Amino acid sequence: MGQEEKRKEEELKREVAALAKELAAGLEEGKLKEMFLGCFVSTADTTARFLPEGRAYVITGDIEAMWLRDSSAQVSHYLPYLKHFPMLRELVRGLVLQQMEFICIDPYANAFNQEANGRCFEKDETESSPWVWERKYEVDSLCYPIRLLKQYRQAAGDDSIFGDRTKEALERIVGVWEAQQRHEECLDYSFVRRDCPDSDTLSNNGKGSPCAYTGMTWSGFRPSDDACQYGYLIPANFFAAAALGYVTEFAREIYKDEKLALRAERLAEQILEGIRKYGIVETREFGPVYAYETDGLGHYNLMDDANVPSLLSLPWLEAPGVDEEIWRNTRAFVLSRNNPFYFEGRAARGIGSPHTPGKNVWPIALTMQGLTSREKQEREELLRVLTETDAGTELMHESFDVDCPERFTREWFAWANSLFALFVVEQRNLSVPGR
Repeated sequence: MGQEEKRKEEELKREVAALAKELAAGLEEGKLKEMFLGCFVSTADTTARFLPEGRAYVITGDIEAMWLRDSSAQVSHYLPYLKHFPMLRELVRGLVLQQMEFICIDPYANAFNQEANGRCFEKDETESSPWVWERKYEVDSLCYPIRLLKQYRQAAGDDSIFGDRTKEALERIVGVWEAQQRHEECLDYSFVRRDCPDSDTLSNNGKGSPCAYTGMTWSGFRPSDDACQYGYLIPANFFAAAALGYVTEFAREIYKDEKLALRAERLAEQILEGIRKYGIVETREFGPVYAYETDGLGHYNLMDDANVPSLLSLPWLEAPGVDEEIWRNTRAFVLSRNNPFYFEGRAARGIGSPHTPGKNVWPIALTMQGLTSREKQEREELLRVLTETDAGTELMHESFDVDCPERFTREWFAWANSLFALFVVEQRNLSVPGR
């Protein structure tokens, strides 16, 4: 790292620390305030790196690699302040440019190295690149950078980020999603990991369980990095439809490319029609609900996972085409014991994941429950739970035991810190005077 990059990182830390203090002035003294301060600065203080040529790289925390999904979410709470804080703006701009570069290198990869050093989580049986840390194909890994591009444009008013490489990345994303509508016929991707749990590899010689054409686009893995049981992941497809709406906007307003706009528009319509036709299940207790996964062959997975995109998160993601009544039914289902990954205990109750030990709930899911709730009492209760289950660290974790929060996974997990900070800002209506 050069001296200029080091200077920028130190300036970023000072900028974010000052912003956090200004926002926290709206909070009473106490644990919530201290946790907010620590969580708000976490991304800038511990995970953000400036690179040459105006790029930025954001590690996930305790893993020395950049996930397309996590890095996008890790800066979500900084977005409202980009116009007034130059280093924050430069961080997000550089991150988007780096994401677009990575997508052009390999749109099927979910996590990347800072340099082409060949480091990887595992030597998997799939196409490889020295840039790629892991190549688990997840639809949401392509959605998040598009969403961040849209958010950056709105927050910073900067269209200069829409260069040729950005357009190439957008075209590659649309192409991958079109190809994976017919996954059984597509030879572009397979993934096998040896000597591992079933959740870390794809069955059927790396192609995953069989599926039929539905109009939706196939995903090998969930946002937890666990393998899909059935390849049409409903929350990820809703998210893809939202992202395609942004691609349509960019194609028409920035690139004046009607062909790309029509491709994105048509694909979004096909995905949403596929969800309406194949993604809704009638239940006796809750009425019609959205399935978590399906295969177009009559099989459904009724559950929700803590990781975002989730069924719970659809309003927060501004997913198009969501039926309000069906989503409310789905919310009631996933926040009940009918969801196999909903857990209740002495310290908390909420949504966990097959990715972590049984009876562990995720702060990300508790935060998302709050961000999508319209009930003030529920949101306040969730804030209380989050501040009382930190195991004395004053930071969020990946997950914790509902009976004993001192038993947790991942002490350093910046994504969860960022969402918690965003939740506090929204719930307490925090703002910076004059900005």
